Amino acid sequence: SCSPAPMKLRDAPSSCPSLWRWLPCPPAELRLDLVLSSGQSFRWWESSPGAWTGVLGGRVWTLRQDGDRLWYTVYGEEDEHEEEEGRDECPAKAVKLNAAETERILRDYFQLDVGLSALYHAWGAADPLFRKVANDFPGVRVLRQDPVECLFSFICTSNNHISRITAMIERLCQAFGRRLCCLDSRPFHAFPSLSALTGADAEARLRALGFGYRAKFVSGSARAIAEGLGPEGLCQLRSAPYAEARRVLCALPGVGAKV
Repeated sequence: SCSPAPMKLRDAPSSCPSLWRWLPCPPAELRLDLVLSSGQSFRWWESSPGAWTGVLGGRVWTLRQDGDRLWYTVYGEEDEHEEEEGRDECPAKAVKLNAAETERILRDYFQLDVGLSALYHAWGAADPLFRKVANDFPGVRVLRQDPVECLFSFICTSNNHISRITAMIERLCQAFGRRLCCLDSRPFHAFPSLSALTGADAEARLRALGFGYRAKFVSGSARAIAEGLGPEGLCQLRSAPYAEARRVLCALPGVGAKV
């Protein structure tokens, strides 16, 4: 569906376009505030009350819920002229993406084809503690993230906390990722590619960014994947038996039983 933002969306970022799309999604199936702040992904920012802006699939999105609808809009990348003339002043522009494709991306990321209400009922029946807290935490689901972003984000979680991890990932993307656009004077970058993290000076640059001992793990794992599995092989681990996927991942620098 395609519609202008409802009145409740008037508090979205000031440079937000008027064109929004939505897909049906009741709060029992997804709560953005609980999922996007839970420490699964570190690239979402509550840009205004109830509105979350972040990078997904190489694009900048703003998401917001209103009743049983999940509203979203997607911003386009800057062109070379915009990057040179006004890097932090050019407002982001909406892009008209294929509706089926944008919905597919969201449904995959939030795993919306997995019915959460039925799972909550089954878990509550099996576990009294879950049943006790479930009503206070509806709509919590596991994100299906890009494997490269997920892996390197969680290498950064070692002996760390969410606010510091978020800042580290932001510095990582600014230093190594492609600039996408600027929204409310805030620049957004894509997550770095493997090739960007395999340079000879990558570890030194990461240390200068405050990554500490994690710098060698990030650059080392990037090289190991680039020379071995490749990003496609990493993605294929989604369908591998759990023990096999765990064995392969734990062979990477900085990945152990917890990470």
